[in-house]
Amino acid sequence: MAAASRGLLARLRGLSLSAGGSSRLPFPPSRLFSAEAFVSRSDDDDAGGEGSGGGRIIEARAEVMGPTSRRTGVIGVKCGMSAMWDKWGAKVPITVLWIDDNVVTQVKTAEKEGFFALQLGAGQKKEKHLTKPEVGHFRAQGVPLKRKLREFPVTEDALLPVGTTITVRHFVPGQFVDVTGITKGKGFAGVMKKYDFSGMPASHGASKSHRSGGSTGQRDAPGRVFKNRKMPGRMGGVQRTVKNVWVYQIDPARNLLYLKGQVPGPQGSFVFVKDSIYKKPDTALLPFPTYFMQEGEPEDLEPLIADLGDVDPFMAAD
Repeated sequence: MAAASRGLLARLRGLSLSAGGSSRLPFPPSRLFSAEAFVSRSDDDDAGGEGSGGGRIIEARAEVMGPTSRRTGVIGVKCGMSAMWDKWGAKVPITVLWIDDNVVTQVKTAEKEGFFALQLGAGQKKEKHLTKPEVGHFRAQGVPLKRKLREFPVTEDALLPVGTTITVRHFVPGQFVDVTGITKGKGFAGVMKKYDFSGMPASHGASKSHRSGGSTGQRDAPGRVFKNRKMPGRMGGVQRTVKNVWVYQIDPARNLLYLKGQVPGPQGSFVFVKDSIYKKPDTALLPFPTYFMQEGEPEDLEPLIADLGDVDPFMAAD
C-alpha cells in the first residue's frame, strides 16, 4: 500500500511539473502501473536508440549466425521410446519428443533486465487453471495462455519478437543437442538400489541387516556423521541434463523430434532441448535465429532423416 502511494505521488508530481512549463516527462504517465514493454517514441529527441537503453525493435527475419551466437531452445513433451532401423539395417533406439506449439511469450533485454533471454511457452491451458499473475502476464504480452514456461539465454542477435512460433524445423537432422528434464521419481530407496552398495552378508551371523549400508562413522572422534555420507533417502525426481544427444529425424508435419538414446523424465513430462555446448553444430546449417516458413511452402512435408553417408558399416573393408 505504501509503495502504491509513493508511486501515485510521483505520478501526480510529474503531472504538476509538466503543467508548470515542462512539456516532456522523463517517463510516460501511463507507464507507472503498466506491464507493457516500453518503446521510445520516435519524436522524443532524448530517447536513445538501440543499445543505448531506449526502445528496441525486434524483427522476425533470417540472419547469419556468428561463431559466438547462441540460439534459443525449445520445450518438448516426451512421448516415449521406440526403435527404428536406418538404411543400413542398424537398429537405432529412439526417443520421440513433441514440440507442442512453442511461442515466444516474453523478450528480456539488457536495457531492462540486464541480460538477453527469450521466454517460451508451450501447450495450452484454461484460464481457470492459471493464477491471476500468470493470466495477467499472458494478457500483457498478448499471447495465448500456455501450460509451461521456460526461459532460454540467448545472444543479442538471436532475439525474436513476442508471438513468434518455434517449430521442430528449429533443429536439423544430424546435429547434437542437450536435453534437460526431471528424472523419474523412485521414492524412498535403500543404499543398494540408490548407490549400488553390495549389502551385508547373507549368512554367517548376519541377522536382519542383509541390505543395510553398514557403518556410518566412528566413535568419539569425530563423534558425528560426515556430510555427504551415502545413506537411504529419496531417489530420482531431480533435474538432469543429457548432453550430446544426436538428432536422428524430424517430422515437420507432426512437429516430432526423434533423438537417439534416452532422455530424462517419464512419458508425458516436459523436457527442454537446446543446441549442444560441446559438440557444436555447423552454424552454416542451422536456421538463425529460428526457422521461418516461406510463403507457399507445403505444411505436410516428409520426415527429414540425418545423412548416414554412402559407406555401408556392415561391409568388410577391402
